Amino acid sequence: MKNEYDIIIAGGGLSGLTAAILFSKDFNVLFIDPDAYPRHKMCGEYLSNEVIGFLKELDIDLDRESSVDLEHLKFTIAGHRSIECALPQGGKGISRYHLDHLLYQKAIKSADFLQDKVVNAVFDKDTFQVSTTSQHLQCKQFIMATGKRSLLDKKLDRKFIQQKSPWLAVKMHYKYSISDRLVELHNFDGGYAGVSKVENGHVNLCYLASYESFKKHKNVTDFNKKVLSKNEFLKSFFKEAIPAWEQPITISQISFEKKEPIENNILMLGDTAGLIHPLCGNGMAMAIHSAKIAFEELYLYLNDDMSREQALKNYARRWKKTFRKRLKIGRILQGILLNKTYTRWGLWLLRKFPFILPTTIKGTHGKPI
Repeated sequence: MKNEYDIIIAGGGLSGLTAAILFSKDFNVLFIDPDAYPRHKMCGEYLSNEVIGFLKELDIDLDRESSVDLEHLKFTIAGHRSIECALPQGGKGISRYHLDHLLYQKAIKSADFLQDKVVNAVFDKDTFQVSTTSQHLQCKQFIMATGKRSLLDKKLDRKFIQQKSPWLAVKMHYKYSISDRLVELHNFDGGYAGVSKVENGHVNLCYLASYESFKKHKNVTDFNKKVLSKNEFLKSFFKEAIPAWEQPITISQISFEKKEPIENNILMLGDTAGLIHPLCGNGMAMAIHSAKIAFEELYLYLNDDMSREQALKNYARRWKKTFRKRLKIGRILQGILLNKTYTRWGLWLLRKFPFILPTTIKGTHGKPI
């Protein structure tokens, strides 16, 4: 492994791995992540079809990897009937365990990988000085793809990291009978849960809950029984589902505050640039898409045909144009779903005008890239 690179990427999730694949075709690239592959990660594990064609261009054919084609949505609210609609674009059910590993295997063919943690990155005299727990490195451009929150966010004193977040997330795989074509979204007091199948036949339950509602209970099991199970559909799920793992994955301090796609000359990808609410089911596609935009805008700079300043400005402009509206819709939807009065009115409205649901979903997704 060298000490100097064209590109160093902190974070090896969907956006970081996609960026490593793209940039390493023409440039020297290092991506750094503290964890080994394959591994499970917090995620709803629904990948919008808007990036399936693009992944095929990278020689990653998800039609070969998963037969789970998610085409319909079932939406429920505790104590009420369900509402169903076709998903306007649809997507693949695929686990992060499998998808990240596919991307990783592709990335290491042409990029270097370091299993370590980036602790600092300083821009000095047109070069980034990047420090890990064990090494000091240099690069022309440093990219952060460290996910929802990280040590680097604190080091950079990013605005969102200074504010306490009231959200936590829980993920668990189960053995459970559900259609390969169905995504379920279930509302409960203080949050919402997504249920859908992945490529190995397991069913992923991933939910977001307010810390205020969760802290009244001792653990995840109690919370599932006493809060989620008030929704009759989730109650039935827990009665029949068999856990596929010994313990669920949990993370706290999930922030949906606005972030900037460029800070201190560092380019941000995926959730590091902005986190869409999980109920929109489009975070995986957005992460991959953001890496494509970054590659297209930095390519000219790395070939000395454009200044860094202009390339970063172009990326920030395109990122906001592509994703800002989706993030805004996500924040509005979450505000509705977490307010009992708004939720009841919203359910009444959806029953009267069922076209509103697929239209809203379409607003949180983009055209195929």
